[in-house]
Amino acid sequence: MFIYNVTTKINWSIHEAWVKWMKEKHIPDVMNSGYFTEYRFVRILETDDNEGPTYASQFCTEDITNYRNYIESYAPGLRKDVLDNWGDNFISFRSLMEVVN
Repeated sequence: MFIYNVTTKINWSIHEAWVKWMKEKHIPDVMNSGYFTEYRFVRILETDDNEGPTYASQFCTEDITNYRNYIESYAPGLRKDVLDNWGDNFISFRSLMEVVN
């Protein structure tokens, strides 16, 4: 299994609206791409929250090709949507992980 992880630090000034938007808009849009089978949306604890809280959105797929197709076909438009809605009120980094059992 592969996990596409997006970690985001969000400014306090938009925090509540952003969480709502993630739950109601962005995560459903990612899942509706059809490339992921499940997701987790978690708040990262024990971090410096002075400038805002940090969250991780994790999307799971069994096939690396699904991830690559998502990155090529869907990610650019969804990333633009994030920037259009939230501007410079956040910072994010992305990583791809493989589950090792």
